[in-house]
Amino acid sequence: MNALFMKIQEHFIHEKIAIPNVAPRTSRPRLLKLLTDNLNSANATIINGRAGSGKSVLATDFARHVGRAVAWYKVEAADNDLRVFCEYLAAAVRRQRPSIDAKKALLGLIETVETDQAELLAEAFVFQLSETRAEPLLIVIEDLHQVYDGDWVVSFFRRLLPLLPADVHVVITCRSLPPTPLWRMRSKQMLRVLDESELAFTLEEAIALFDTYGLSEKHARAAWNETNGRAATIAEFAATPGRAGRAVADDILSFRHSRFPSLPPTPDFQT
Repeated sequence: MNALFMKIQEHFIHEKIAIPNVAPRTSRPRLLKLLTDNLNSANATIINGRAGSGKSVLATDFARHVGRAVAWYKVEAADNDLRVFCEYLAAAVRRQRPSIDAKKALLGLIETVETDQAELLAEAFVFQLSETRAEPLLIVIEDLHQVYDGDWVVSFFRRLLPLLPADVHVVITCRSLPPTPLWRMRSKQMLRVLDESELAFTLEEAIALFDTYGLSEKHARAAWNETNGRAATIAEFAATPGRAGRAVADDILSFRHSRFPSLPPTPDFQT
């Protein structure tokens, strides 16, 4: 076992491959349906949006509703080494498919692979997934943007995603779109994208959220108009105590100026 791999094992962070214990205040059937539809129409789904747009909460909610085994991996900037990334990814899958890589072939390859052999490692990973088919599997890779600077990212995912078995779907969350060669897979029907405009709360979703706090449709409508439905902003407003009995317009304006003085509008990704 080489020195790098021993270091990976010594400092392995198990929390990174655990599904976050976060439940949304209210579920969002509209988005869950989009994700569910993607299971049978594409190999992977990207949930793309800035911090606070609701990516991780949505992915967590989907993991609870999907009816599949779920392997979760939260990526950190320190994982930009291909071997570190693949060790965490394999460990996440192993939680749901313990028999994967029973002969340690993948493990041996991870130990010795070079960055320019990313495609080979992707093929080996797909082979192991195919050999250990069981319950359909959802693989969630959270915050992939943390390792976009890795020179292996494009070649690894460009090889991995098209080869995935039919019973495996990958969901990737990120704050910016992947490098162009991966983004182009969208036109080949291998990749679906939920962007920030779709993540924004609709008025109906805002009303449902505010109702869970005992707040009126009037409050929800005013907050939605002011925040453009941005998930974190509207959720924090709804959760702020003592706001139900105040004048709605003044309340929203004071909250905005005190907490989000330079809140940008939600960009239109459709143009």
